[in-house]
Amino acid sequence: MQEMSIFWLRVAVVLYGVGLVHAILTVLHRPSRLFPAALGAFVVGAILHLVALVELGFALGRLPLDNFFESMSACAFLLAALFLLVYWRYELASLSVFLFPLVFLMALVGATELPVATWSDERVRDLWLLVHVLLVLAGYAALLVAAMASLIYLIGERQLKQKSRAGFLEKLPPLGTLDALITRTIGLAFVLITLAVIAGSIWAFVESGTRWITEPKVAISLVTWGFYLLMVFLRTSAGWRGRKAAMLVLVVVGSSALTWAAHVGLRPGLVQ
Repeated sequence: MQEMSIFWLRVAVVLYGVGLVHAILTVLHRPSRLFPAALGAFVVGAILHLVALVELGFALGRLPLDNFFESMSACAFLLAALFLLVYWRYELASLSVFLFPLVFLMALVGATELPVATWSDERVRDLWLLVHVLLVLAGYAALLVAAMASLIYLIGERQLKQKSRAGFLEKLPPLGTLDALITRTIGLAFVLITLAVIAGSIWAFVESGTRWITEPKVAISLVTWGFYLLMVFLRTSAGWRGRKAAMLVLVVVGSSALTWAAHVGLRPGLVQ
């Protein structure tokens, strides 16, 4: 019966993934009419998620909150239910940019409680890891562009307040142009890092079974992704612009640097 509960949870994760796609399109400022479909899939996913939790509770004879995976799954469901309640009452669709990806990732972690068969082909294993690393590198490249634009923005803003734009500062782009560049690059960075986290989590789960979640570098990666999510939500839905947004980008850069330092051990796996 526990296997069936995990099955329903994994189906729910797939349905939550429709909401993730909607959030990605929103962050990338792409015209999207996916929200009604994403909301419908989210509702069905939450129902199946509830079925999974009830089945697991009956199978274990207790509340399914005994370990990290069960707690993550339960918290994901509570967030999903809370979003649906708030949306039903206030129709705050903008919260979906934050909660759709968060619920998806938390449910994905909860769905890794039971191990699966290991890699049937080492070439698939190595290719999957390579894709993960390439996504990370591309995401970091976009983030570095955003960081440079943020630094230039802060310098330009300071000089503007001091009414001094001497020397090379006279050639700085307008603050509005820099702000638009920051918005686009952090959106791209978030999408790439989100895909990298998903690919990396699945790779680690297949590679290490349930032990993957106990590795400190995994925790650092998830916390860093949380900063990315907060950054794009404040930028996209809460309207953060200017100095506050630029400072937040620099905080995320620092967190990403720690994550990269924790993952340098991935390189030997690429050359095996």
